[in-house]
Amino acid sequence: MLYLNDQDIQAIGLEWPDLVESAESAVRILDSGDYAQPVKPYLRYNHPQNRIIAMPAYVGGDVNAAGIKWISSFPDNIGAGLPRAHSVIILNDPHTGQPSAVLNSPLPSIVRTASISGLMIRHFMQARPLEKIQLGIIGWGPIGQHHFQMAMALYGDRIERIRIFDLRGADLSGIQSCYRDRIEVAETWADVYLKSNIFITCTVSDHRYIDLPPAKGCLLLNVSLRDYKPEALASVKAVIVDDWDEVCRENTDIERLHLEQGLTRTGTLKISDVVCRSGLTEFAEDEPVFFCPMGMAVFDIATAVYYVKKAREKGIGSELE
Repeated sequence: MLYLNDQDIQAIGLEWPDLVESAESAVRILDSGDYAQPVKPYLRYNHPQNRIIAMPAYVGGDVNAAGIKWISSFPDNIGAGLPRAHSVIILNDPHTGQPSAVLNSPLPSIVRTASISGLMIRHFMQARPLEKIQLGIIGWGPIGQHHFQMAMALYGDRIERIRIFDLRGADLSGIQSCYRDRIEVAETWADVYLKSNIFITCTVSDHRYIDLPPAKGCLLLNVSLRDYKPEALASVKAVIVDDWDEVCRENTDIERLHLEQGLTRTGTLKISDVVCRSGLTEFAEDEPVFFCPMGMAVFDIATAVYYVKKAREKGIGSELE
């Protein structure tokens, strides 16, 4: 059984084109039906804001693996100098059930999230090619920073301006100097929101704050799930989810739209509709696109398999009995 820790995953590195391609392949497997994925349970105790989530799945096709991600989210960790999230992924041989790998690192989960966003940007750009991207990111923690890395790696030649906002401020010391002249740390979220044609929320906010309608024709990547007041999105017709049953619960923005604005499953498209059937072409070019991904275990297993294959190619990791 191969064991990969955080240092091992970092040594393998971030090849964003390959990671987004892996995500696209997983979506096509999902669309084919060659997968199994129960709705993930949330374990809560003592403090309701804390949660540990079990995410099991089987993915067929070229991935051909079963497994589970066990991920905790404790928001108060940030104030104590600890990561908000901790994550372990176990892969199993799909034929015998024997554990084949353990990935003890938060990075595959972060990378999975940013890769799915990169995949959505890819298909948005195919449907609506943007000559110049005004990129906005709210939340400058690990997920926000990896979204920045992904966007610059894939679309850096088209990104004209990057605007960032975080309540705690944004430390840009780790950003390559060649990008700094394009980055602006904004004073308010609205300064970012109103000036972006690709806008990403990566917060740990415990309350909704976005109360303005989106700009025409923009892409909203609602990674953190609980940022928009329902009335801000009431007129948006292009609503994309990864999985309705997963995302329409747990007080997400999709659930609030369902309960307060009447959004239904049939009023949304799935990511597989976008990737496999060019679903975004159904909408006018000035229609904002709102993507709200709860996070699917299928994509975590695919990402873990990607890293295990790379680790074996490079001789990285430890073999455990």
